[in-house]
Amino acid sequence: MTVDNTYTKQIISDKELQVMLHRLACELIENHNNFSDTVFIGIQPRGTHLAQRLVKLLTEEYNVPNIPLGLLDITFFRDDFRRTGKPLEANSTAIDFIVENKRVVFIDDVLYTGRSIRAALSAIQSFGRPSEIELLVLIDRRFSRHLPIQPDYSGKQVDAINNERVIVNWNDNSIQVINK
Repeated sequence: MTVDNTYTKQIISDKELQVMLHRLACELIENHNNFSDTVFIGIQPRGTHLAQRLVKLLTEEYNVPNIPLGLLDITFFRDDFRRTGKPLEANSTAIDFIVENKRVVFIDDVLYTGRSIRAALSAIQSFGRPSEIELLVLIDRRFSRHLPIQPDYSGKQVDAINNERVIVNWNDNSIQVINK
């Protein structure tokens, strides 16, 4: 007989999410002023929702015009992409602007081991050499790094241990972040 001891616990409410998004937007405004040399890159697949929400918030509620938003697929830049037995399905990359000498803000949902960000750093080189790269994440699992990568902006720090997972489920107007 096996017993399933898994549980889920929501760690961010919809109201908390709205506060976090506004705080992140204000931090970005403070550090990027008019955004004239700034581009956002959502890391596919899970960072795209957060990136789109932030651009919409900055544009509609903070009147920041014309923030370039790109989507970056890192599938074949990962150091573990050949370690799986199943065929990989790449997402699309959509970057229709120059990143050369721009301030790039990578956006992802959860920072865990740092391997996705390392892959994004390799992948972005195909599009030019940014003057600076920053990292914005919704959830920072700070005690799980395999690489020395830290976020510049984070919505919430979560101390997940052992086999716990942090899962971000997006829907149209809200999010469910659970610790499982």
